[in-house]
This record gives sequence, C-alpha cells and structure tokens, in this order.
Amino acid sequence: MRSDITADHRLREKEPREKKLNEKVAKQKEHKQKEIRQEPETSGDYTFDRVPRDERKMGWLSITNITFGIATAIFYFQMGSVMALQFGAANAIISAVYAIIVAGILGTIIVYLSAKSGMNVNLLSRGGFGYIGASLTSLIYASNFIMYCAFEGMILVAAVHAYFPAIPMWILIVLFGSIVIPLNWFGIKQLDKLQKWSLPLFGIFLIAAIVMAFKQPSLYNGSFWTYMPEGVQIGGTALLLCIGMQHGIMGLTALIASDYARFLKPKDLKIGSVAIGFIPQIFCFGVMGGLGIWFGVTLGESNPGIYIVVLLGLGGVIFTMLTQIRINITNIYSSSLSLSSFFENMFKFTPGRRFWVVAAGVIAMALMLGGIVDHLGTAMTFQGVALMTWASILVTDALVVKKMLKIGPGYYESRQENLYKWNPVGVVSLIVPSVLGTIAALGYMGTFLQSTAAFFAAILAAVLTTGLAILTKGHYYVKKEVTDIPKEDYIA
Repeated sequence: MRSDITADHRLREKEPREKKLNEKVAKQKEHKQKEIRQEPETSGDYTFDRVPRDERKMGWLSITNITFGIATAIFYFQMGSVMALQFGAANAIISAVYAIIVAGILGTIIVYLSAKSGMNVNLLSRGGFGYIGASLTSLIYASNFIMYCAFEGMILVAAVHAYFPAIPMWILIVLFGSIVIPLNWFGIKQLDKLQKWSLPLFGIFLIAAIVMAFKQPSLYNGSFWTYMPEGVQIGGTALLLCIGMQHGIMGLTALIASDYARFLKPKDLKIGSVAIGFIPQIFCFGVMGGLGIWFGVTLGESNPGIYIVVLLGLGGVIFTMLTQIRINITNIYSSSLSLSSFFENMFKFTPGRRFWVVAAGVIAMALMLGGIVDHLGTAMTFQGVALMTWASILVTDALVVKKMLKIGPGYYESRQENLYKWNPVGVVSLIVPSVLGTIAALGYMGTFLQSTAAFFAAILAAVLTTGLAILTKGHYYVKKEVTDIPKEDYIA
C-alpha cells in the first residue's frame, strides 16, 4: 500500500515538472516564430506579419512623400513624350486622365485595405490565394520591381555616359546599381528621410528644366496640345494604343503604396487613403506625364535622358541621377519585401530583408550588364496585365466577397499555420485572366483587345473572383478561425 502511495506521489511531482518544461518549450517556439515573422524589430519593416497598431505612426504626408519617389521618375517623361510624338498630344492627354482616374480609384481602395489591416499586398493575398498561391503574386511583384530598377538604372547610366563618354558603361552600371543598397539598409524610416530631403532638390531642377525649355524655340509652331502626327486622329486606335501603354504601369502605381500605407496612423485612415491613392497618380500621369508631352513636342525628342541634358547640361545629369536614385530606392525596397515573402512561403528561408536588398540590387545589375533591358517590352506587357489583374482581385475580394456577400472571414490572416496552401479563388482568378490578357496584348485577339488587354483581364478577374468565392463558399480562406486580430483591423 505504501509503495502505491509513493509511486502516486512521484507521479504527481513529475507532472508539474513536465508541464513546466512543455510550457517553456512552447514559449521558446512561439518566440522564435514571432522573430521569424517580425524580423524587423531592428528595421521596423514587419516583412512577414501585420504592423501592430501601436507601430502605425506615420502621417499621410510622410507616406505620400515616400511614394513621390515613384511619381518623380523620368520614366513618366518618356511615356508622355513617346505617346505625344507617335499618337498625338491630345490622345496622350486623354489617356493620362484615364490613368489618373482608374489607378487613383484602385490605389485608394488598396491603400485603405493596407492601412486598415496593417498589411501590404503580399500579405493581404495570402488568404485569397493560399500561402503558397500568394507566392505567385510575390514573385511577379518582385520581378517587376527588379526589372524596373534595371530599366530606370539604364536611363541614368545612359545620361551620365552621354556626358562623360570616357567612363565605361559597366563601371557606371556597377556604381549606380550598388548605391541604392546602403540607401535601403535601415528600412522605412530611412526611405522617408531620403525622399523628404531630396524632394526640394528635385523641385528646383524641375523648375529649371521648365524655364530652359521655355527659352528654347519650339520645333512645333502651334500649341503643344494640338500636335498630331500625319494620318493620326483624336480617338480610335491611337487613343487605345496610348491607353495600352498606360496600363503597363497603372497596376504597379496602384499596388506599390501598400508597402508604406500599412504604417499609416489609424486616425489618418480616410484622408490618407484618398491622398496616398490619388496624389501620386496625379503627379505620375498628370504632372510628369504632361510635362513629358510638352517637352517631347517642344523639343522633338522622346528620350528624356537626351533632352534633360540638352536643357541643363551637367545639371541635367545631376537631375537625372537624383530622380533615378529616388525611384530605385523604392524599387529595391518593395522587391526586397516581395522576395522575403516568396522565399519564406516556399522554402522557409528567412535570412532577413537586408539580404534581399543586396540580392535585388545584384540581380538588377546583372540584368543591366546582360543587356536584358532591351527585351523589357514583352516582359512588361505580361507584368502590366498581371499587376492589373492582381489589383482587381484584391479590390473585388474586399468590396464584393467580404463586404457585400459576407463570404469568408472579415479580416486578413497571414500566418501559415492558419491558412491553406492554395485557395482556388485567387489562383485561378490570377492565372486565367493573366494568360488570356497576355495573349490579347500580343495581338492575337484583335486590335481593340490588344490595347485594352489589362482592363479586359481585370474585368475577367473580378468576375472569376466573385464566382469562385460563391462556388467554394469561402472554404479556403482560412484553415482555422483566429481570435487574436483586433476588431479595428477587420475589413468587413
């Protein structure tokens, strides 16, 4: 009898010890997972998880200022100049107004979703696509920014090489490809400071270029907005071709703000969503694109790397350098977040965002050195379609599926343990319209769809997203319901 009591006593003593040990192991595991998901305790980037509400401290002016790094790219000069000289100034202006409205509406909704949930578009997609399915969007997003980094970098390299032809191109590529890496090292706060201090310089150079252009005798005698190449009319095919060119960048400008809007102060949600969603679009397509139209018609040149240097001399080289570094800082930042998300999803490889900053910079330099930028047209056609499709899925999922139809959870979840690997709603709605849209963009479905391929793909994606959500009854959005998400972060 005594031996039974002793054994029972030892068992009761053992149980608390084992329980404490298990609790300790569980806490260590939870802490380790938290560190993996929230790598940016040092840089504040929250690559793998939502930004906590008490960390959302940036005002809407600061975030809008950061997105101006995108809006001030010389690329928009080039788009405006090319469209005006090829298809007429009026068609270029009409397409710019269209781009402002459509990209502004998409951008406003996506900024609202991001600021409300504390998540960027990569994390927002995990529920609607599944955590493996969302890797498709992360990879498309990352490759898009890396190729834009290469393209923007080559504009800078060409401008500097034209003024200093003795310097080999490869040295300039390595120099300007490398400089954006340390400028990205400390994350969102460093970006805010860099864009804030460089914006006044950009403004000074821009005004100087405008003043010098006024002093140049125009190669076109009439008002610039009346310029029309021989055989071209307002509207019709020319206008559709201009709109098609705008589609190649509209999806990007609508999506990219989410990387920064997730840090928006909750009290700035409404005004911030509209401001961050629309102001950069107005500047991208209206101000920069409009000036590009005027510069192109006035100077009879479509390449800003040439006419800015002609107008400002060495100042034009500095101006080009400033604008291209501003845009490439944001390109590298967003690509690093997307690469982090992709490799964490697919391979559980989490070396940290700074590793991917270096990787993205090196890949961009390799693309420039390899001359792949000469073949960006085809790649950008697919990516323009894919990004507009992705934006359409996110907006439809939030406004129609979650809010109107009440299908799936009213919140966004990013943690893999709570998600399915694949959600057919997002995956099918991305792949089918992207493939059909690309085929259309390459001209195999007629002239009209060739020029409106991205819009066609976006509409198809919205229909598929709604239909598949109803068909699957929202089953694949979350594997298990969670209760630790603040009610303030709910979308529906």
